[in-house]
Amino acid sequence: MLRGLTTVTYFADDLAAAKRWYTELLGIEPYFEHPIEGPPAYVEFRLGDYQHELGLIDSRYAPHGSAAGPAGAVVYWHVDDVAASYERLLSMGAQEHESPVDREAGFVTASVVDPFGNILGVMYNPHYLDVLATAGRA
Repeated sequence: MLRGLTTVTYFADDLAAAKRWYTELLGIEPYFEHPIEGPPAYVEFRLGDYQHELGLIDSRYAPHGSAAGPAGAVVYWHVDDVAASYERLLSMGAQEHESPVDREAGFVTASVVDPFGNILGVMYNPHYLDVLATAGRA
């Protein structure tokens, strides 16, 4: 039934500020904005080895009953160095959610709350690297 991650979305009260923050963090501009003219309601980045999508949505369009603060699932993005990524996120104004934790079998995780109230997870994931190697992308 579930075939793969397509898009992760975060909400922001100040979408223009969120766009700037994520552009700086990712080092790329969003490839898509809607609407094309006027202030955007949605922006989307494609990133990483598989061009996964990260969307930012104006909070006015959040589903009714959405949490007012950090809540829900933590989506982890693979990084090569969790400690360095975590420190960079903190230096950019994110707040600690969970400091780096060494897990079993070489996994390392950490998460922050971005300046817009969203939980952003980073993980060193050996399985991710195995899949890349199998696909000839390592």
